[in-house]
Amino acid sequence: MVIFAVPNQRYRIMRFFQLLLMLSVSQLFFSQTLVTESDTIPKDTTYWTKKNIAGLDFSQIAFVNWNAGGNSSVSGLLKGDFARKYVRGNVIWNNEMSLRYGINKQEGRELRKTDDAFSFLSNYGYKKEPGSNWYYSARFNFNTQFTDGYAYPNTNDPVSRLFAPAYIFLGAGSEYNRKDLNMNFYFSPLTIKTTLVLDERLANMGSFGVDKAIYDEEGNLLRRGRKTRTEFGMLFNSYWKKEFYKNMFFEHRLSLYSDYINNFGNVDVDWQLSVDLVVNQYVKANIGLHLIYDDDIKAKEEIAGEQVTVGPKLQLKQALGIGVTYAF
Repeated sequence: MVIFAVPNQRYRIMRFFQLLLMLSVSQLFFSQTLVTESDTIPKDTTYWTKKNIAGLDFSQIAFVNWNAGGNSSVSGLLKGDFARKYVRGNVIWNNEMSLRYGINKQEGRELRKTDDAFSFLSNYGYKKEPGSNWYYSARFNFNTQFTDGYAYPNTNDPVSRLFAPAYIFLGAGSEYNRKDLNMNFYFSPLTIKTTLVLDERLANMGSFGVDKAIYDEEGNLLRRGRKTRTEFGMLFNSYWKKEFYKNMFFEHRLSLYSDYINNFGNVDVDWQLSVDLVVNQYVKANIGLHLIYDDDIKAKEEIAGEQVTVGPKLQLKQALGIGVTYAF
């Protein structure tokens, strides 16, 4: 069909904004003052700090001849948080990686996944004045998962897989960073969001907002589903962590994104809240709440034994666990 050979106006606009963003990021990276050869740097000076934390949360319940009934179950959550931060003069470069994988086994039921996430964030900032808390900033963020996800009890057809989806954010803006308050805000009016759906079946279904496959009246495939979706919009991030009582910490992470081209004003929300109760150096309890709304993610429900797409819905995950952590 001729229509498929005509360049799409939307993609030409996206290419223009991608070029504009790359030029903006390049200017930001090269705007810092270069260190001259006459600068004296002590050999033992390091500008890097690091954080390595691994943890395992565990919960279990067992019944033996329990008259009231019940199913024995065991759950585990493996997690890791790693960070590398470079601070020198007016430059700050922060890199964070987070991994989560949880499973649950209940008596009489197959092994099920309870958590699955991989996230990498890199943020580069430069401030003009040494005493300022404002930075010119460029940010890269990548999110995906490790294994197949299912809409239980259906375990035949995955609803998500590795790199299906995966999300990439790349943008430039400004950041307000208060190290003394453990708080920062980031706003970017120029952020490209790329959604990857590298599984062909999910791409053909149009999962996670990509263009689905096109079939003729007889069911023959005319065009495969697209495996990428590109958006251009504004991004707001905020982070805050505070010890509100001895050995009790509250942590907040919020991400808001709105696309300029498609449904501007429709905001994607990713909000995480957690409370850590520190028992000692190795033992910690955690209460977590994760809320997501994305208009491109269509929820599925089982109706009359079949998986039916019902449209976007508010996603909510709540977790309570106690486990061991190790910093190195």
